[in-house]
Amino acid sequence: MSDEPAETFYSEERWQNWLTRVEEEELDPENEDSARLLINLQDDAAIAVVKVLTAFDDDRIDEELAVSKLGEIREIVLAQVEFEDEEKTILIDGVQTSLVPVFYAAEEFIIAGESGDAPVDEYIAAAADAEASEELDAALSYIVQAGTLIIAGEELDMSIAEELEYGLVAEWVNGLDSLQSALSDPEVVEED
Repeated sequence: MSDEPAETFYSEERWQNWLTRVEEEELDPENEDSARLLINLQDDAAIAVVKVLTAFDDDRIDEELAVSKLGEIREIVLAQVEFEDEEKTILIDGVQTSLVPVFYAAEEFIIAGESGDAPVDEYIAAAADAEASEELDAALSYIVQAGTLIIAGEELDMSIAEELEYGLVAEWVNGLDSLQSALSDPEVVEED
């Protein structure tokens, strides 16, 4: 297609550079620099998602291409990672888990716009209830709906995260926080 924009939103190489840094560094989640590296890696992927949303919003790409680009980024970022250091594998797995609703919310927003009219925190509370009942598909669905609202400009108050039990919903809300940061400041996170 000659009319396809030559815009690259994310690349395998970019993700690999982050993974290489994670592999090379001494990671201690309690250490601020280690935590910052993981947050930057997560935010960087969220920024790529926001770039797709922006290109779609500006009519630089159509719905089909936007969904396709999101799928490409998702495949890169959510591909299974195996480090020799099992703890690092677990840390990256946590980042990937956090990013799952970011991809789905962006896709949902492109296809259907924002969903629902309840506030973001109500969707998150509903997700937490669903997780407590082991209804994980429903929980993810609520988080994705919250994500579409955040994309539409609603505010995610991260104090709600303090009330969540540690689990998937807490990780997903962490991803929504990255999405919100990327939307408010879609500047590229420097890899070095």
